[in-house]
Amino acid sequence: MKYKGVKCFRALTQTLRGQFFIALFLGALQVFAFAPFSLPWLIYPSFIGFFFLLDEIKKSTNKLFLMCFIFNFSMFLATVHWIFVSMDQFGGMPTLVNMALIALFCAYLALFPSFALWLSMRLNFVSKIVRYLLVLPVFWLLMDAFRGWFLTGFPWAYLGYSHIDTPLIGFAPVLGVQGVTLAILLLCGALTLILQNQYNKSALTLIIVLLSTGALLKSVRYTQLQDPINIALIQGNIDQHKKWEAGNLYPSLFKYLKLSQSVDIKKELIIWPESAIAALELDIQPALQSISADFQEKNKTLFTGIIEYDQVDKQYFNSIISLGKQQSDMPYSKNSTARYQKHHLLPIGEFVPFEKWLRPLAPYFNLPMSSFSPGKAVQKNLRYAQVNLASALCYEITFAELLRQNISPETGVILTLSNDAWFGLSIGPAQHLQIARMRAIEFARPLLRSTNTGITAIYDSLGQEKGRLTANQAGALRMKIYPALGSTPYQYFGSLFINLYCIIVLLLLGVIYQRKTKINNIKSTSI
Repeated sequence: MKYKGVKCFRALTQTLRGQFFIALFLGALQVFAFAPFSLPWLIYPSFIGFFFLLDEIKKSTNKLFLMCFIFNFSMFLATVHWIFVSMDQFGGMPTLVNMALIALFCAYLALFPSFALWLSMRLNFVSKIVRYLLVLPVFWLLMDAFRGWFLTGFPWAYLGYSHIDTPLIGFAPVLGVQGVTLAILLLCGALTLILQNQYNKSALTLIIVLLSTGALLKSVRYTQLQDPINIALIQGNIDQHKKWEAGNLYPSLFKYLKLSQSVDIKKELIIWPESAIAALELDIQPALQSISADFQEKNKTLFTGIIEYDQVDKQYFNSIISLGKQQSDMPYSKNSTARYQKHHLLPIGEFVPFEKWLRPLAPYFNLPMSSFSPGKAVQKNLRYAQVNLASALCYEITFAELLRQNISPETGVILTLSNDAWFGLSIGPAQHLQIARMRAIEFARPLLRSTNTGITAIYDSLGQEKGRLTANQAGALRMKIYPALGSTPYQYFGSLFINLYCIIVLLLLGVIYQRKTKINNIKSTSI
């Protein structure tokens, strides 16, 4: 059976149609490694099978980049197709146009890893062990970094997110999510070498070292737990289609207030999701001041998402404000400094690049609330009792470096507010939650995630889930959490070690190239 399978695989690789099918299937397979499916082991047959396919393609065709592109296009199409939901339900364009735009977006994303794979396979002066264990991982990491930065960046579906419940997650507090990505690529390369019966001892040694080191690092505790605080995450489950209708403002507000009530808990931090109050802060000052006074009387603090408007500069901000009991003992006002303004905005959803040209083209470029201004990259932590909370609004949680700049050794909790109602019951919210969970592990701090329609969840400083409210469920998630103080290596050094690794490998690659060139020149001269 083993040899029949190999023969069948090789037969398929001899035709363009067969190569196309294999690349398409192996790329799409990766979606099941991420949430909500969470089958991380599927990463390995996906990459190993594709490495074997590339070996066959190099022997018979020159369509190397095409196959790399199909593999990665299929992966992204399967993984981020959920963006279609917001376009279809709120974009106001024909379904076929939306499908074409999603395909175009996935094609753009596929260019980055495709270039990494293609260039790795094109370097004929390196051995297989160098290609799989040094060159490819470095090129992949560099392209991931570029994808996460270029045109404001889209750092979604990094391979490391898929291994959040494996021993490799031990690398996250030291190297960040891309440290886990590196370990995955090294394992894929080592397993490929073993299956090709090459460098078996070295490959097996690397596998053992990676798994044992990851497991050892996973047991390390980087922060110290502090006295607990009472928190309540409120999920209003407000219909996104009706949320911004004027007649729904106060019914929604009353619903959040009712869900926030608790007669048993005398001191509590209550958290509402992103833009829970669907109005300009400036326009509803009497209501906000009344709510704040009521919470202050009950010795409670409320953090809520709202739209802030600066009358002087005529700018809108997607913000978090603090109501109720304040650290300064000053009552809430529109000038209160206890607030956070979103810095990394979502293209199209929160701002429109080249808006003079794009806005007139289609309704999709005029989505509600698509004209925000960015807040500062580094802002003061929000504060409750004696606890500092580093904030990230929705999409910002995918940018680990931005969050890292706002976390100090005195930061005790990570707070992220979101509104994934744009994406319905798709797999997008589960992936978003998985990314947020990675931040808790990287910085070894509890993470509070409050959303409008789900998934609202709480993670402790080890990244273990303590509770959640599922999608389309209105409710309050209440419990005690333990803030954690200290620093992880990743919090202190960021991507320094990953960058040094890439630089060293690139320098080594240059040395190998020079030696090969020198040897070839000597051979040609002697002939």
